[in-house]
Amino acid sequence: MDRAVDQVVDRVAVLSDIHGVLPALEAVLAEPDVAGADRIVLTGDITAGPQPAAVIDRLRELGDRVLWLSGNADRELVEYRRGERTEIPDPIGVFAANALTEAHVDFLAALPGTATLGVRGLGRVLFCHATPRDDEEIVLVDSPLDRWAEVFAALDPDVGTVVCGHTHMPYVRLAHGRLVVNPGSVGMPYGRPGAHWCLLGPGTDLRVTPYDTATAVARLVRECAYPEIGQWADYFLHARATDAEVLTAWTPKDGRSAGAAS
Repeated sequence: MDRAVDQVVDRVAVLSDIHGVLPALEAVLAEPDVAGADRIVLTGDITAGPQPAAVIDRLRELGDRVLWLSGNADRELVEYRRGERTEIPDPIGVFAANALTEAHVDFLAALPGTATLGVRGLGRVLFCHATPRDDEEIVLVDSPLDRWAEVFAALDPDVGTVVCGHTHMPYVRLAHGRLVVNPGSVGMPYGRPGAHWCLLGPGTDLRVTPYDTATAVARLVRECAYPEIGQWADYFLHARATDAEVLTAWTPKDGRSAGAAS
C-alpha cells in the first residue's frame, strides 16, 4: 500500500525506528528544526519497544503534519495481536504488542508501507521502511550497485530520492542516479548513541540529538514493566552494538558473504 501526497514542501524531518523509546522521541521533537518542519515522516518501526502506546499517543498529538509508515516490527505487533502469528522475533515484541490498546492496533494496521512526497530541492521522494518493495529487506551503505538495481526495479523513473530506515545506521549515498538516505534510529541506534534523524530540503542533513541516556534508562526502568528492561535499555540507548558488528552480521542478508563488509 502506497500513499502519494500531492504536496511540495520545503522541510521534512524524518524519524525512523523509534522503537517505543519515548525519551529519545521527546528529545528529537524538541529540536527547533523538527518543530518547524512542514512535515514529519515516520519511516516505520515506531512501536516495538518499551513504551509503544505512549509513543503513538505523543505523535498523534502532532496531527496531520505527521506522515506515518509501517515497519516490519509494527506489522509483527499487529499480526500477533490478531492471532496471525504466535511469536515475534524480537524478545520485547510480545510485551509491546500486549501494551497496545485495540485502537492502537487498528491504527497501526491501517498504515501504508510507502509514501511519496515532493520536497523542494529533491523532487519526488519515496519513503519506505526497509526497501520500496519489502519491509524487512536488507540494503546497506556498501551494498553493490546490482543489489540497488534489484530493489529499485519497480520504482517510477521520476523518483529521484529514496528514504529508508530499518538498519538503524545513518548514511547518504548515490545508487544509479538516485539519492538514498537512511536517517538512522531515534530509539535504538547502532554505532554511536543519541537519537538519530534527518532533515530534508533542499539537501539532506543527517542529525543526531544527544540526550541524557542515563536518565532515560532510569526512566524506562521506572515506567516500563518489561522484565528485562534494565538490560534492554542499557544496551540499546547506549548503542553497545558497534557499526562494524552490525555490518558484519547483516552483510550476508544483502546477498554477500560476511567477509565482504567494509
